[in-house]
Amino acid sequence: MSDHDPAQPCSVVGADELTTGDPTPGMTRHVALHTETMWSGTVDTEAGAVSAWHHHGEHDTTIYVVSGRMRLESGPGGHEVIEAEPGDFVRVPAGAIHRESNPGGDTSHAVIVRCGHGTPTTNVDGPAPG
Repeated sequence: MSDHDPAQPCSVVGADELTTGDPTPGMTRHVALHTETMWSGTVDTEAGAVSAWHHHGEHDTTIYVVSGRMRLESGPGGHEVIEAEPGDFVRVPAGAIHRESNPGGDTSHAVIVRCGHGTPTTNVDGPAPG
């Protein structure tokens, strides 16, 4: 049996209705929706900024880069590096310790969707053990 209600209507959250999200130094998050199993919103990272190390607990995360550039460091010792630009999707697996930076000259803006449960962001002291 499903817990879904087929009569539940769709809804919209206006751009002016986003609220301040979980803080991680170096980035600004805004929440559109947060349910028991899903988190969605945006993140802005100033040019040249580097976030603190963090993970998203039991949440698998998809990031869509709208504008600017995004670099993520992850893996053992933080030695795995990927870069994304507008139109790219980035996957951050549940529990993956990482940090984000903006190597570009303009503020980056991305849309985030996390699927999972529990606390959506946990700041940590450093990368995964090497």
